[in-house]
Amino acid sequence: MFIQTEATPNPATLKFLPGRPVLESGTLDMPSKEAAAQSPLAMRLFGVSNVGGVFFGSDFISVTKNAGDWQQMKPAILGAIMEHYMSGAPLLAGDAHPSEAVAAEFFDAKDADTVATIKDLIETRVRPAVAGDGGDITFRGYKEGIVYLNMKGACSGCPSSTATLKHGIQNLLRHFVPEVVEVRPM
Repeated sequence: MFIQTEATPNPATLKFLPGRPVLESGTLDMPSKEAAAQSPLAMRLFGVSNVGGVFFGSDFISVTKNAGDWQQMKPAILGAIMEHYMSGAPLLAGDAHPSEAVAAEFFDAKDADTVATIKDLIETRVRPAVAGDGGDITFRGYKEGIVYLNMKGACSGCPSSTATLKHGIQNLLRHFVPEVVEVRPM
C-alpha cells in the first residue's frame, strides 16, 4: 500500500491520500480524541503523539498536529493508516455517520432563491477547491447580506483561511450574487 502525503496551506495539517476511498459521502471532522471514538482509524491516529485533529474526506485523511515535528510524526501516522487498512477494520464504528449538512441553517424565507444560488456556488466551486487543500467548508446561514460558513479539517485554524474567505470566497459570491456584502466564519 502506497500512501501519498501532501502539504496543505495550514502548516499544522498534512493531507494523507491512501489511494482508495475514505468516505463514500460527506465528511467527518474529529477535532478531539473524544470525537474520534466513532472511528477505529481516528482512534489509532490520536494514539500518535501530538495529533490534535483528524478529518476524513472522500479520498483523503487530514491530520492536524497540536505540537511536534512532522518529520517525527509522519512515519507513525503513515503506519497507523496502513495498519488500519491492512486490518480490514471498518472506518466508522457501527452507529457513526459522516456529516452531510447536519448543522442547522438559518436564513429568511424571502432569501431562499439567493441562498440556493450561494449554496450551489459553494458546492460546485468552493468545496472542491477546499477539499483539494484537505478541508471542507459548508453553508451555515445568510442574514442581511452576510454569508456564514463553517470551516473544517485543514481549513479550521489555518492562517490563510481569513484570506480565503475574504478574497476568494467573498469575491466569488459577490460576483455572482450582488446581495452578498460579506462572508464570515462561524
